[in-house]
Amino acid sequence: MHVEDLLRLESLDLTLLWGSPPLLAREINGVTATDLEDPGRFLQRGEIVLSGLVWWSAADEEAKADRFVAALRDAGAAALLAGEETHGTVPEVLVDACRRHGIALLSVPVHTSFRAITDTVYLRQWGDLSRRPADHYALPENVRGELSRLLADGADPDTLLTRAVAHLGAPPCYVLSATGRTIARTPAAPPLPARQAARRLKAAAPFAAAPASTTLRVDPDASPYGQWYLHLPGPVDAPPRMLHEIAEVFAQYRQGLLRRRAAARVPAAELLDLAAAPRPGSAPLPAALRACGLPDHGPYTVIAVSMGAEEGAAEAGAEALDELLRHLPGHRFATARLATGGAAAVIATDSGAPGAEAPVPGAPGAGAPAAGAPGAVVTALKGLWPTLDACDDATLPYGGISTPAAGPQELNGALEQARYALTAAVRAGSADGTAQLTAVEDLTTLDALLAGIPADVRTAFGVHALGPLADGTNPSHRMLLETLDTFLAHNGSWARTAEALHLHVNTVHYRIGRVELLTGRDLARLDHKLDLKAALLCR
Repeated sequence: MHVEDLLRLESLDLTLLWGSPPLLAREINGVTATDLEDPGRFLQRGEIVLSGLVWWSAADEEAKADRFVAALRDAGAAALLAGEETHGTVPEVLVDACRRHGIALLSVPVHTSFRAITDTVYLRQWGDLSRRPADHYALPENVRGELSRLLADGADPDTLLTRAVAHLGAPPCYVLSATGRTIARTPAAPPLPARQAARRLKAAAPFAAAPASTTLRVDPDASPYGQWYLHLPGPVDAPPRMLHEIAEVFAQYRQGLLRRRAAARVPAAELLDLAAAPRPGSAPLPAALRACGLPDHGPYTVIAVSMGAEEGAAEAGAEALDELLRHLPGHRFATARLATGGAAAVIATDSGAPGAEAPVPGAPGAGAPAAGAPGAVVTALKGLWPTLDACDDATLPYGGISTPAAGPQELNGALEQARYALTAAVRAGSADGTAQLTAVEDLTTLDALLAGIPADVRTAFGVHALGPLADGTNPSHRMLLETLDTFLAHNGSWARTAEALHLHVNTVHYRIGRVELLTGRDLARLDHKLDLKAALLCR
């Protein structure tokens, strides 16, 4: 792998600050992260150096940056990758020093972790080595041969992992999903609750064969929701290349799994298209359910998710939803992108369903109602949602869940419910900057009910119901709106409204009279009060 290869990876989002073509063509032999002022004695020739620039401050002299870069040059470093987080940008004095000493300089944005760069380098290094003669492999030839046969024969992930680490003394080892779901574990590894596993992954340091534990990504190009991790909780006496070769075995296993899931998305998309039709035929829906491996009888629950409007957000939503639902034992589901954007899944509550994944002890949502109990799916998904949210700091996932649909013919209504609840979740989450999962059963207030209405419809209703009062540029109208809001909040009490606004009761009577005149509503009537309350909520 060469320095210029890092710049081509969109997932890393690195920026070249300085570097000539010969410098960018340098081969990378390793990675060292350091914030020492003089890191030279710890570097190996051909390594890229990751630095958060904690050692430098704006008050320092130019010579300090010069000494740091000179140490990199003398050690034969391939390039310097400087983080932007500490100072907001890479200092110009460092750019100048790299230019003088002939060291390529790349800036690392705040949203790219040093761990992602380290894992990428080591995995790509192994990919290069795997195409070289056999004596460049770290895994013994017989182990590589056995793992290749197991992959070809469709061995289960537990068997693959157990055989992959057998020559290391069969240490406790896991393959974990981004949400902490255990995909595989060796016999020596005890069950690991998903919440605990997710915390370990979040706290994991950049790859190193450290005494405490080792965690590395299986596929550096996977999305935050589809990523898998090789995790060894104890010390392991093995070179990094050997562990990366084991990770590559699971990268191949994962790719095969993704191909099968992509094929399953085709009938799932057809099912959701049928469910979206207002009057689906009686025969197509049961047949579409069976094509997805779902029973043709209910109950079903529909969940819709959104990851935003950016390119690729719908695919990310489908992948996140697929990962989330694999935590639910005793349920089968079909997930696909929606033609209108986002993704959705039809979930069948079917205890003992063939192929249903076994429960992970201690998974989020543990203690929820039994699989067939009312509300079990909603309870479990709400318990899992924070774990999904933690996968990607840059994206807020939103979701909406329907009430149970008794049979295939009710799927259209369930999908509409899920979409409505999703709109409410997006509105609530956008207001306070948090990930939201809203079930239709949560819409128990007027405000919550109105939150699911599209924004343009809410605005139009508010403008027409409030009439001239909707003109926010008029100070008199703003005063009347405040009085109306307070009046309704105090259940139409003149005295309490006057006390809250520090006004005379006669003034309140006058203002409410003005509101009634301008809106054409009679605030002695309950329905008119509700109309204006809804209009205020829709502003």
